[in-house]
Amino acid sequence: MMSDSLSTVFAALADPTRRAILARLAGGEATVNDLAAPFAMSLPAVSKHLKVLERAGLITRGRDAQYRPCRLHADPLADAARWLDRYRVFWEASFDRLDEHLSDLRKGKTDD
Repeated sequence: MMSDSLSTVFAALADPTRRAILARLAGGEATVNDLAAPFAMSLPAVSKHLKVLERAGLITRGRDAQYRPCRLHADPLADAARWLDRYRVFWEASFDRLDEHLSDLRKGKTDD
């Protein structure tokens, strides 16, 4: 995956409305009206969010006469998760050091 694609995915995920839309689509396809229902925004505003998600490759939109269902396309999320996973070792080591420090504090030991 190219880093530009990864940047596009993370930019799309940066907005809470778009994350909520993806969460809804994880339960199955939905129309723009279905997706707009829980938000206090216009259909054109929701459509703009959908375009961002579509450009990032996170959703696809079908066409069946007037019915245009949106579907989650999770492959870019897997790519983002793989990228983040490279930092898991760092996070786990940091948590291990924190656990050790807290344990020392409980025992009354400090390095000071």
